[in-house]
Order: sequence, then C-alpha cells, then structure tokens
Amino acid sequence: MTYPSPPPPPGDISAASAASTSSGIAAAAAPAAAGSDIPIHDVAVIGYGPTGETLANCLGQAGLSVVVIEREAEICTLPRAIHCDGEVMRAFQSLGLRTGMEAISRPGMASVFKNPAGETLMVRNANGEIGPHGCANSYYYHQPDLERVLRDGAARHAGLRVLLQHEVLDIADDGGPAATLRVRDLGSGRDITLRARYVVGCDGARSLARRALATPMIDLGLHQPWLVFDVRLYDDAPALPLHTVQHCDPARPMTYCNVIGNRRRWEIMLMPGDDPDTIVQPESLWRLIDRWLRPEHADIERAAVYTFHSLIAQHWRRGRVFLAGDAAHQTPPFLGQGLCAGVRDAMNLGWKLAAVLRGDAPEALLDTYQSERLPHVQSIIELAVRLGSVIQTTDPVLARERDEKLRSRPEIVEPPSPPLGPGLLVSNAPDTGRVFPQLRVDDGRLLDDRIGPRFAVIGQAQALERMAPASRATWQRHDAMLLPATGELDTWLADRALAAVVLRPDRYIMGAATSVAELDAIAAAMPRPTAPNDP
Repeated sequence: MTYPSPPPPPGDISAASAASTSSGIAAAAAPAAAGSDIPIHDVAVIGYGPTGETLANCLGQAGLSVVVIEREAEICTLPRAIHCDGEVMRAFQSLGLRTGMEAISRPGMASVFKNPAGETLMVRNANGEIGPHGCANSYYYHQPDLERVLRDGAARHAGLRVLLQHEVLDIADDGGPAATLRVRDLGSGRDITLRARYVVGCDGARSLARRALATPMIDLGLHQPWLVFDVRLYDDAPALPLHTVQHCDPARPMTYCNVIGNRRRWEIMLMPGDDPDTIVQPESLWRLIDRWLRPEHADIERAAVYTFHSLIAQHWRRGRVFLAGDAAHQTPPFLGQGLCAGVRDAMNLGWKLAAVLRGDAPEALLDTYQSERLPHVQSIIELAVRLGSVIQTTDPVLARERDEKLRSRPEIVEPPSPPLGPGLLVSNAPDTGRVFPQLRVDDGRLLDDRIGPRFAVIGQAQALERMAPASRATWQRHDAMLLPATGELDTWLADRALAAVVLRPDRYIMGAATSVAELDAIAAAMPRPTAPNDP
C-alpha cells in the first residue's frame, strides 16, 4: 500500500514560528562524538506528563526499549487537566489500567450553558451512562492521581528507563540509524548522550522538540486570557451544582466544574481593565465567586492566569523526530479535550512505531500519524472554539441575539468523535476511519479484553471461512484475531449490511467489507513486513 504524505494543513499559517519561542536548539546539530558505542533505544520520549506516560505504556506493552527524559523530579501536585472522555478511558483499558483509573475518577454529567437569567442555551451531552466505548462518556479526576496510575503502569515494563530531573539540550538527526540527544542531569550538572531510533516530543506547549522541528503554527483564531482557580471545599460548604455550568454572562463569562470529591474549579474570563497580578489574589478570587462561596467554605489550592490558545503545529514529524500532545496542538478547554487529544496521539503513534520497529510495516507507515491525527484534532479544536464563542460573548446586543436564538430550543452537543484523516484506511464505507464501538462478545467480556492490542477481523463466519489463502496468511503474519461475529457484533454488521470489519490496534476501523472480495482487498492493503529493526 502507498501511504499518503501529510496533506498541506488547512487554515492560516501564522508568521511566527515555534522556533522563535526559545533559542539554542537545532535538529541538525553535529552528532555526539561517542558514536556507535552508545546503546540505541527504540524510542526516546521527551516529557513525562499524561501524553508521554500513555506513550510509554503503549511502547512498553509492545516490548520496546524506551527511555523517558523528564526535567521535573516528581509529578506536579497541582490540579491541571480534570476531564477525559470514554475513548480515553477505553485506551487506558487497552493498557491494562482501567481499574486503576476508575478508582481515582468519577463518571461525568452533562455540561449546561446558561445565560444570566438561568435559561439553558446549550447542553454538552456527556453523561455517566455506559456509552459506545463500553464505559461512561466522560470522567473527572485529579491529574496527579491519574499520572500516578499511568506511571505505575509504565513501570511494569522491563524495557522502560525513566530519567527524572534530566533535560534535553539538543537533538541531532543526521540521517543515520538513530537520532542523538544531548541531555543534562539537572542534579549533577553532567551532560550525557542518548541515542534512539525515534524521538517523540511530549514536552508540552513550550516544546523543545517543536523548536527542533522549527515548525510554524496553524492559528485557529482563539487567544483569550482566563483565570483558572481550584478550591477544596470544607465539610460545611454550601451545596454547589454536581454538573459543569458554563455561565454565558456577557458581564463576566465563567465556567464552574465539579471535579471529584471536595475539589471544585472556576474558570473566569479576564475582562478589559483586569490586572492579571491582582486578579489572582485571594480577595479578588473570593469577590468573583461570592454568590456561591465565601472564604470560610474552602481552601484555595491554585490560581493562575492562562491564555487559551487554538494552535496546531504544521509539521508533526521531521525524520526521526515526532511531536505529540500539547507540543503538536493546543485546544481551549471548552470541550475538555486537551488531555484526550494527547492520549489519542500516543495511541495512534505507539502501535505504528512498534510495527515499524518490529519489521511488521515499512517506515512510511509513520507518515500516516500526522495525516490521520491532524484533521481529527483540528475538528475538535474548531468545535471547542465555536463553544468558546458562545461562552465568551461580551457584547450585550450579541448576547441577547444569542439567547433569543437558543433559549427556545437549546442546542445539544454530543461528545465529539470525528473520523481520522487519510492514512492506513481502506474502503469507502461510512464507518471507515471511526472508532469501533466496544461491544460485548459471546463470552460476556468487552471486545477489547477479548482482542488485546492487535489487529482484528470481525466477520460473518462464512466470510472468514471463504477468505483467500493469501489473506489468511496476511492476518496470521500480523497476529490478527479472526473473530466470528455473534450477538451484538453480528447485529452491528447486519445493520450496515457488512460481511466483515477490520480493526486496527487503536480500535479505529481500517476497512469495512460487504463481500469476501472486499475483505481480501483490505488484507492486500495491509503493511508489508521489512527486515526487523531496519526501517
């Protein structure tokens, strides 16, 4: 199969390059003098936040040798991300971490958009009922707890090496068999050299890896400062809503979130005349929310002003260096999709790196990472920007027009689930490129627990039996599971008049077949093996 090169990204390209955010980094720096005597890791991961932690779990599960470089000594104890969706919980399930994640989180409820009169304008429909991923549609958590589960999970894998309090100084990719990283031990001040066949920058919005790629940014138009502050309620605090409330008040747009346990968050838009240094002071914070809470009701855990951005890196890969998570894209929080996007990056790139490094696929497979993920994440960011425009309306006339349009028939916003962009996708069936639902199989287990982290062909028994011998050999070579469709799986196929569907390790549908001939065509499009560790 010929894999598409990443298409020119849509949107306006800002004149400012990510390389301008800092200095001293060059992707084409001279290789380290040590050379071939330095052991080569399969993958080096820069940054050990949720995206890097998820990727480390995915690569470790595949049996790869992974080195993680993280400048901080410990997990940050402050609250940051608080929400993930059902697809992300399903990803954690595939990594063997669902039980741990559910123990530190709670199912979410709908997010309600209200005007100053208390009228409902919109509802983001993410309730706690079991959804298409075999779990709730959304979850809330305290990020340090989530990261502990991810790091404990990664520690299960013998091939993982984690260097805390280490900082990458530069990355050299000279076209050889591995990239070279110069890394400083922040404890001793000593510099060391590491080598890896691939490098993934999961190092956040100020990414060093992105500076190494010197990629400009696609600007989707939102750059708005907001105050974010978190409190922990005392036992005698007054009752607050159990669901998220978007206060669409032109005088002062706000978001209230019930996080988990006694944790609550307010996000408050800065208005003209606000002083960022003054507004984070306790007296200002309490004044802003005094209609709900007073100082005797809670402790302030954190208060900071952030600028909510909507940005996408134009290039997510150059040579052996990739970007993932906030290093590749930044989304405003109005959909709670920032962490989700990073986890999706890790799950998409992780299985592809493993396939290439094992020799199961050509190196060109890695080009499908950006071509698939960029349109997907852009769709989600654009939806978040649209919701932000509803919340952030400050013109009273425009706010009245908004209310008149929405109050009589509030808009229902379903959890986003756009298709992937072009990549390792075969067939024109409507479901190709979308996540397959996690249904129950004949033994009562959830689908992903039955399949494991690999390809799967789910089909009518006759279709699986009548496949060409070459197709059967292809699926065997890729260790794909052939699963006869019964019960819920059979119903899903029958409703779409399909004979079979092919799932990738990340549970996206690679192709759907209405006949045995179409199923054989999908098998023929599978990646061709190469020499092991020789991408």
